[in-house]
Amino acid sequence: MDLIEWQDFLKVELRVGKIVHAEIFEKARKPAYILHVDFGEELGIKKSSAQITKLYQPQDLINKLVVAVVNFPKKQIGPIQSECLVTGFHNADGDVSLCVPDFDVPLGTKLL
Repeated sequence: MDLIEWQDFLKVELRVGKIVHAEIFEKARKPAYILHVDFGEELGIKKSSAQITKLYQPQDLINKLVVAVVNFPKKQIGPIQSECLVTGFHNADGDVSLCVPDFDVPLGTKLL
């Protein structure tokens, strides 16, 4: 494990957003969804590609709160530009389980 300085961690903008739209990413090389995540008034809605198809169906993602990195540069993934990185953990089978807050928090809240 590489150690980082506290100042490095402070640079990462981890914020809470709500998935407002999810669709199958038809042109993805690996099965994925295109997520539209609302981070509130300050940041608005950002798109992300997420390889979470094993554990989630698009309709079940709507209104789910997620934690995402919002200050990476945009990344071209096939025909879409990913504007944030939704976080998650691999389970024992290698499938991604989303990182989510246990309780409601205001959209755009930064992880401290």
